[in-house]
Amino acid sequence: MAEAPGGLGRRLRYLAGRAARLNPANVWRIAGAARPLTKKPRLLIVADMLWCSVRYEFGFQDYLDWDVVMLTGAERRTYITHPKSNHLAMTLNDPELRRVFADKLRFNARFGEFIGRDWLDLREADASAVRAFLDSHGRAMLKVPDSLSGYGIEKVEADAVADAEAFRQAAIERRQFLLEGYIVQHPDMAALCPTSVNSLRVITYFDGTALHVLASVLKIGNGGDIDNFSNGGMYTMLDETGTARFAAFDESGTSYAVHPLTGTSIVGFPVPLYEQVVPMLDRAARVIPEVPYVGWDVAITPDGPVIIEGNPNSGVYQSKPSVSGIREGLLPRYRAAIGF
Repeated sequence: MAEAPGGLGRRLRYLAGRAARLNPANVWRIAGAARPLTKKPRLLIVADMLWCSVRYEFGFQDYLDWDVVMLTGAERRTYITHPKSNHLAMTLNDPELRRVFADKLRFNARFGEFIGRDWLDLREADASAVRAFLDSHGRAMLKVPDSLSGYGIEKVEADAVADAEAFRQAAIERRQFLLEGYIVQHPDMAALCPTSVNSLRVITYFDGTALHVLASVLKIGNGGDIDNFSNGGMYTMLDETGTARFAAFDESGTSYAVHPLTGTSIVGFPVPLYEQVVPMLDRAARVIPEVPYVGWDVAITPDGPVIIEGNPNSGVYQSKPSVSGIREGLLPRYRAAIGF
């Protein structure tokens, strides 16, 4: 049984860290963004944000994302928060083996049968190998192996690289050691937003025997090269069939029933080949069972799902009450699966 994510000592350390990093301007901004959902004045919303940080461990962005301002105390207690999730990751996942997930190069090597793409370590490849890789793929992705939230990810067009060695050296200087073949997504997924690979985040817990799906999420880009929430993307929750039942929303709290660039309907969108996703993750979760709590990023190609990466400290995704009408978070599901 995992330790409950709410011990007094850990709570005090969390609050001390939050106090040290407090950004009053950001708190005021989020309070203003939450204001349309309530009759409370902005100062009372700020006070409520601080109370929720202490009482329920809501991050300030959590407060906006899940419309916490409109929830009752009983409803607030049902939400898994980022600090609670982080504690689970630190408690459940082996500290040494989680490094395999944290390093995209090591992850690709260990989970090669699931990633469905070629890749190079630019520190070990010479200019001719880089040139051959680019020419054979046409389009590729540069990545910083230990980056988070999409930082250091860059799309590369082969015909834009005139000097392969200069390209390699410049990438190494930026710590973009990983060069990957570009994932060609299923045409139905591309119809959502063609500029980025629109992926799934499937958060799972492997109990040593069975795989439990804690959350399944559709992430969608909004004109950029990547679909990350922190880089202008949006997300919506998926049901057990892989269908989006509600509008997506972005970091500002704006919701989208249809995609603003393509006009594709998000509400009711069925992820193609979704029935293959969980069986694939069930196999992948058994590769390193000592890291049982993982947020898997999955792309859907015309031939089936492939794993982009595994996150050993996954973010948290839940429905937005003002969009979905759902006023209960996923903490009960986490507790039932993990046992805390």
